[in-house]
Amino acid sequence: MKLTEGYTYDDVLLIPQKSFIDHRSDVSTKTKLTRHIELNVPFVSANMDTVTEGEMAIALAREGGIGIIHRFMTVDEQVTEVNKVKRNVGYILGNPYTVRADMTLSKVWTKAKAHKIDGFVVVDEKNRVVGILSKRDFAFETDLKTKVAKLMTPFKKLIVGKPGTTFSEAKNVFHKYKIEKLPLIDKDKKLVGLITARSVTNYEKYPYSTKDKYGRYRVGAAVGVVNDYMERAEALVKADVDVLVVDVAHGHNEVALKALSQIRKKFKDIDLIGGNVATPEGAEDIIKRGADAVKVGIGPGGLCTTRIVAGVGVPQFTAVSECAEIGRKYNVPIIADGGTNYPGDITKALAAGGSTCMLAGWFAGTDESPGGVIMRKGMKFKVHRGSASFLATADRKIKLENHSEKQLNTIVPEGVEALVPYKGHVADVIYQLLGALRSGMSYCNAKSIPELWKNARFVKITDAGFRESRSHNVEEL
Repeated sequence: MKLTEGYTYDDVLLIPQKSFIDHRSDVSTKTKLTRHIELNVPFVSANMDTVTEGEMAIALAREGGIGIIHRFMTVDEQVTEVNKVKRNVGYILGNPYTVRADMTLSKVWTKAKAHKIDGFVVVDEKNRVVGILSKRDFAFETDLKTKVAKLMTPFKKLIVGKPGTTFSEAKNVFHKYKIEKLPLIDKDKKLVGLITARSVTNYEKYPYSTKDKYGRYRVGAAVGVVNDYMERAEALVKADVDVLVVDVAHGHNEVALKALSQIRKKFKDIDLIGGNVATPEGAEDIIKRGADAVKVGIGPGGLCTTRIVAGVGVPQFTAVSECAEIGRKYNVPIIADGGTNYPGDITKALAAGGSTCMLAGWFAGTDESPGGVIMRKGMKFKVHRGSASFLATADRKIKLENHSEKQLNTIVPEGVEALVPYKGHVADVIYQLLGALRSGMSYCNAKSIPELWKNARFVKITDAGFRESRSHNVEEL
């Protein structure tokens, strides 16, 4: 048996190059998530139930990255999280929430609270606009049986727009008429879209954010490879999700490959990410089944114990660099998923050939991650758990698969649960990681990620070299 060597990020260092970069702010971190989706920041939040739901995905898109909504919830719940992102910002809302004129105020309040919005376009049974109901119209009405027709601003008093209304035209309308909502209607008065004053303001507020052609934040969502994966994929596509991630621990498996092929065959236009794999053969098979990006990483995550429990995996630096060769062959981006224990590891992962890094532990514990803050010994923490940990597996088997408690003894966990320190806003974490990345790229004389691939040279280090790399012979404050 011939054994090859595999390296982690701790085993290597980037060799500094003669640099012509004056300041790290001159470095561009623009990259590709998939064949078709560009990001200004190469960070993807992991599709884990303690990392990414709607709030995290909004925050990542706002900063120029993207979030992947986890699949450990019902289809309707996952669609709701996607909708939170797609409706948070957008120059034009293509499918705005509506109410009917004969609806009672009680039902309006229920719908407003469910979707966290404060106004509706009022339409008839043929989706023709008959009025607008704003929060100020019903906020102080005490009779919950009052009908919308009595409270709304009727059509004859509305300012409306046509399909194709430009951004500058919308701004002028809001400035001139001091309104909050501009319904877009066709020649038959049917509702085809909605522009709000808030959407116009937010559209300009974050110029580097990740947006689709309608100005809405981009978001991804995960699906599995058994049971409801086709139903889930269809619902997510209808909700205008930007990318689907076929989420399975071992992507180089015929069950996973078959699911990938089926999703690609039915949804020809959706961007599709396959994984996880750790070998060039796995990457190539996934690409040949129609993937637009490949997620690389078997067991490198901080909460993952697959390598210990199953004895399987490839050290992450080697896995990324070998899979990246296949990615370049087919012009398909590689997502380096896991194993980044230090900020510099992100630079190493991208230099090894990754186009983006999927991050979990860095974003867990922030305000935007799911779950509440826990106080322990006077310190703030949040729960973070691996997707294959016992509690995560047990939760979804009980919730989604109706397993009894007696059946839970069949679980063989390949992950752990942990408390991570509370970190505040994820934007602050992203700022620090981006600063470290730009610094690392400037050492390599790389003004862009493609230049980093070209210029990067690595040196293998020993355990002593790794110890030397960290602070030593001092007591840190």
